[in-house]
Amino acid sequence: MAEHPAPADAPAAVDATAAADAGTSGDATPGATTPGESTTPGRATPHGAIAFRPLTPADLPMLAGWLAEPHVRRWWNHETSPEAVQRDFGPTMRGEEPGEDLVVSVGGTPAGLLQRARWHDFPEYVEEIAPIMAIPAGAVTIDYLIGPPELTGRGLGPRILAAAVTGVWQRYPDATAIIVPVCAANRASWRALEKVGFRRVASGDLAPDNPVDPPRHHVHRIDREEPRCHP
Repeated sequence: MAEHPAPADAPAAVDATAAADAGTSGDATPGATTPGESTTPGRATPHGAIAFRPLTPADLPMLAGWLAEPHVRRWWNHETSPEAVQRDFGPTMRGEEPGEDLVVSVGGTPAGLLQRARWHDFPEYVEEIAPIMAIPAGAVTIDYLIGPPELTGRGLGPRILAAAVTGVWQRYPDATAIIVPVCAANRASWRALEKVGFRRVASGDLAPDNPVDPPRHHVHRIDREEPRCHP
């Protein structure tokens, strides 16, 4: 379950802008990498509605710039040439591969990328994680990054994750769980998941997104709440 060098829409690992905001980043391959978790003193959380829209070809130069930022590059470990970005994100934009690449905006201003996909659309990743845990039918995974450095360290990551969870339940009505593996070294990422209700359900070795990291990953999960029956 290699995280980022894999197709840009394989089940994701919350890889956000690690260590920068308690958020996420990475190609959509199971394995999350959220940005750092702590809010820097004196830096208020950005306000404005969080929205998602499909990535378009016009967004690729912006995305390449984000991927080149040190706080993103540390965990996404992604090539940033125009050819590489087109290669990795083009097939999903054209509907040739499953999964979704979405631009995240805050108050109408582009702020990052969200990837979401059904696990079983990428059976190779389901097989890779099988020794650690079984993935239920219909389960979804997410990954994200916060691009502009000035938006990191401001508590934006958990806001994006909370909106992403709501979006998954709406987009995939049959999904009962969101399951996200995160490199254990990326504490900011898995702490951001926990802040919005994910719980750690397993740990084990998976191919790291960045070769400098050890293979240890934590797997986090959140389940759709069942409607309550009232007498």
